[in-house]
Amino acid sequence: MKIHLRALTALAAALSLSACQKADDAVFGQKVHAYLMAHPEVVREAAEKLSEKERLAAVKASTDAIDKYRGQLERDPRDFVANPDGKFTVVEFFDYRCGYCKLAAPEVVKLIAQNPDVRFVFKEFPIFGEVSDTAAKIALTRQAKAKGVQLYQSLMGEKALDEAALDRHMAELGINSAEARKDAQQPMIDRQILDTHALAQFLKIDGTPSFIIGNTMIPGADMAALRAAISAARTSGTAGQNKS
Repeated sequence: MKIHLRALTALAAALSLSACQKADDAVFGQKVHAYLMAHPEVVREAAEKLSEKERLAAVKASTDAIDKYRGQLERDPRDFVANPDGKFTVVEFFDYRCGYCKLAAPEVVKLIAQNPDVRFVFKEFPIFGEVSDTAAKIALTRQAKAKGVQLYQSLMGEKALDEAALDRHMAELGINSAEARKDAQQPMIDRQILDTHALAQFLKIDGTPSFIIGNTMIPGADMAALRAAISAARTSGTAGQNKS
């Protein structure tokens, strides 16, 4: 224990009153204030300890939630999955109009191509308006899923995704735009989007991209952290394993 914490304990003992004594709040407050002004490191350490306690509590809550909803996260048969036979599962919550998702997308595509043992689950999580909603729903149609990573890469490469750009990218990939738009209106696709939003709420995900592997959640486009988590999963041989 550091010296200033021992000093704080000693101060508390010196300032303590017996059960029958009445505290002079003003004098007591002045003494505590004077001590803390003379020893600001005490406040700093208390803040650091509180911050670390809150961080650990958040990590535990996140881990518990991931364990509880792992089936929905990793094994929802409605999701598009790249490398479906991979040993380790990564899940991404994303939006096609999210700037940070677009920054991460080339690395995501590279990761999938270079790591066939990584099973990659795409969670359509539109949060940036009507065009995002439409793009997500189209991506969940049968014909769009057949293009999978190609469609993901194509839409993420579009700087200003709008309705016209959506049709253009579908045409370039051989997807019939009219049919895809019609299929995207199916109630089951609406249900899937709603389920994904509910899952994100349970996991306290409020931004994109968000990656999950094993019990590790990686918010933002931190691809170095994601690659490190994948390496750790390989080393442990357990985290995020395919349990099909």
